[in-house]
Amino acid sequence: MVNIVGALFFCGLVLISAEKLKDEDVLPEFQRFSQLRSFGLQIAGHLQDVDVKDLSVGDSRLPSQQDLLCLSDLTALITGLQSGQYWALKMFDAWGTIPSGLLTGNSYDLGNFDECLNIQRETTLGRTIQGKYCFLSVSLTQMLGLNIPYLGTFKTATCLPASCAASHMNTFVGQMMKQILNVTIPSSAMSISDSSCQTNESEPWDGLTICMIVILSIMGSLVALFTLWDYCLVKSQDQLPVLVKVFSARANSRALFRVVESKSNPNVIDCLHGIRCLSLIWVIYCHQYVMALLSANLNIFHFVSWEETAYASFILHGFFSVDSFFVLGGLLVAMIPLRLMEKNKGSLNVPLMYLHRIIRIVPLLAMAILVSLKLMPMIVDGPLFAGGYSGKVGCEKEWYFTLLFVNNYSEYSCIGQSWYLSVDMQLFIISPILLYAVYKWGKKGAACILVLIVLLSGCLFATMMVNEYSLLLKNFTLGAQKDLYYATHTHATPWLIGFLFGYFLHKTRGKKFELCSVAVWSGWILCLAMIFTSIFALYPSAKWTGNDLSTLAEAFYYTFTRLGWSMAICWVVFACMQGYGGLANSFLSSPLWQPLSRLSYSVFIWHMFIQEVNARSMRTNSYFSDYRIMLNFWSTFGITVLFAYVMHLLIEAPFGGIDHFLRPRQNSPPIVEKKSQIDEKAPGNLEELKVTTPVPVSE
Repeated sequence: MVNIVGALFFCGLVLISAEKLKDEDVLPEFQRFSQLRSFGLQIAGHLQDVDVKDLSVGDSRLPSQQDLLCLSDLTALITGLQSGQYWALKMFDAWGTIPSGLLTGNSYDLGNFDECLNIQRETTLGRTIQGKYCFLSVSLTQMLGLNIPYLGTFKTATCLPASCAASHMNTFVGQMMKQILNVTIPSSAMSISDSSCQTNESEPWDGLTICMIVILSIMGSLVALFTLWDYCLVKSQDQLPVLVKVFSARANSRALFRVVESKSNPNVIDCLHGIRCLSLIWVIYCHQYVMALLSANLNIFHFVSWEETAYASFILHGFFSVDSFFVLGGLLVAMIPLRLMEKNKGSLNVPLMYLHRIIRIVPLLAMAILVSLKLMPMIVDGPLFAGGYSGKVGCEKEWYFTLLFVNNYSEYSCIGQSWYLSVDMQLFIISPILLYAVYKWGKKGAACILVLIVLLSGCLFATMMVNEYSLLLKNFTLGAQKDLYYATHTHATPWLIGFLFGYFLHKTRGKKFELCSVAVWSGWILCLAMIFTSIFALYPSAKWTGNDLSTLAEAFYYTFTRLGWSMAICWVVFACMQGYGGLANSFLSSPLWQPLSRLSYSVFIWHMFIQEVNARSMRTNSYFSDYRIMLNFWSTFGITVLFAYVMHLLIEAPFGGIDHFLRPRQNSPPIVEKKSQIDEKAPGNLEELKVTTPVPVSE
């Protein structure tokens, strides 16, 4: 959805455009519009003396049926207000006001969303008047002729009869403002759009919605049926039929939450679980800041000073977590197929290899598209949900690009984080060429890949220099996001480094490297130095008023940190495998990471869905602070894990079980015996497939 640098950048542009006002200018300007502090109450009070015969909502053309319905309902509203009827008072009580804290960036007054939508009044004509909640967009600078550029535009809630369209509301509100202020308000200064309006009526289910419900119902029924079979009819889990094992929530939960002791298998890289989980948590935490900036914040201008803190660098440079996953992806794609090729004398079933990946990725991704488009509007509402899911337009227009894994080059975004899936799949598609190269030519093939890494790094460097791109938030552009972040070739270098490292581990399998303490300490110092340099190197230049780095300096930074970060991750894995990890290895290799690691792909797919649901369903303004976002993160993370677990049982595990029927029968060990292990078996079984497909993560 959503690249964190890009999202923060565009929000930052709005904020940084604000100018500081001199203290002596504040009071005289604010006194001019203090009388409009409450639109709803001002209009309600004025309507006490309005003659309904003078009311109009149309223009010079002949009134349509819709115009007459709206006029009739407004007449009933005014009559009810003048007679003190409760429903009419509630309709204006639900209105917002001019937001408090305009000078700190508060641009929303959400009013009372539920009070408005719950209004239902039977009229004498046999019709029912319902409330319609809309945002009135107001530009104080245009409305009152003020020259205060930092005020900008704010949105306040309105509530009028549902029969009125936005054009009717604009006419009505304009008439009221003209009579209250005795001036004509230009339409550009105060307007309501239909896209901001919501009513209590739900849209009828279309074919796609019915299809989604049918699929979930069928899968839920199958899981329930086979789970009961597992509990009631199976005496020994060793005798569990394959079909039951694929659908049983009991069997899949046992495999998901089974904890294997470290070093229980010499072919297992235990630290990968910890690296994967920490990177995933980092991604979710960074995305929580994106959603915070999309919410109705009381103090969004605080983001300007927040961005200059050292802590902000940890969030703004969260994209390095993506490189961590590309390294793991390249490592695993190299190790397991090379062992298979060695066992089969160079033979590799490429079509089956692709099929395994599709089975692993596509079903859950397709369901995420359906749920985002159809289920979210059914279960979520709120003042900020008028436009629906943020990727709605992309899913409606170019959903197939997501399922074809080319959406990182498309114009629209459907499932925002799925751009990573596309990049990862494109690199996976070319992996057989690299596998055959290193298998047949050995070091010469590896040298060719090393040359390719150098060339791609040079391409990245040249792209920044030619286009004068900058990574600093104050200078960031959409073109930089597209060319430097979404393009496959710019993320190929970490993946290729991981691939070469996987080849190295394959060739040195079982070998113990004896390193002196100086070498070990030097490796860890360089590794940590690279990690902290990558995250915090741009901190001194992050200040809005600070000196900018030259394009040359930033190009060197971005190019070399992509390489340095990847090599730092490789060192961590190498040190942990060779017994030089110490405390890091104890932490990263803890068996407690294993369940989340196995569930990580589902968590990755659903976390932004949960974050957006939480952000858009809020009824009151929020407050931007690190502590508040930390609280929101833990609530989001907990709900995401629970939802991901359910979808894992309903979609991911059953569809992934198809792979169980594709593997050769003679190589069919029980599923529960191979969870998250890297061994010498062919990647033709379900559990090893989950290792060859590293959990995708995105910024």
